[in-house]
Amino acid sequence: MTKRLAPVATLHRLLLASPVGPLLVEHDGEAVHAVHFWEQGKHPPAGTRVEPTRGDALGCEIAKQLREYFAGARREFDLPLAARGTDFQQRVWAALRAIPFGRTCSYRDVAGTIGVPRGSQAVGQANRRNPLPIVVPCHPVLDAKGGIGGFMGAGPDGPGSAIKRWLLDHERQLSS
Repeated sequence: MTKRLAPVATLHRLLLASPVGPLLVEHDGEAVHAVHFWEQGKHPPAGTRVEPTRGDALGCEIAKQLREYFAGARREFDLPLAARGTDFQQRVWAALRAIPFGRTCSYRDVAGTIGVPRGSQAVGQANRRNPLPIVVPCHPVLDAKGGIGGFMGAGPDGPGSAIKRWLLDHERQLSS
């Protein structure tokens, strides 16, 4: 008797322009799996579209909501998400989605929110592995002294720091 495998969903990829550079978004038609900051000029994977097709309802909604966010007309995302991660990471990412638009908090604050008051470093690692930046906002999390902290797996002076600063400034301006 052979075991039947569940059908593998087709992964759709969109390369969307944004003020912080190209965003490569992956979804399967049912949920968003990843948002990647894509290097300008780097070739995306084969089959990547710059605009969703008319039959790609979720792709159209993703593009619409991201454009609204960058235009200042959207403060939170309402998309089905399918981020893969450990139970701990899922708890951290849920806490990130609860951070009010335009506000910041520390890694320690997030750790306390999820019931692990000494888990600041683990929260930082979960942030680093967040597959849905912007949609699941990890950029509002700052270090204990209120400094920018890391972003995209690098320290405060890493390549993602300019993106983090832009996102923080964007939300701060819209909240004042």
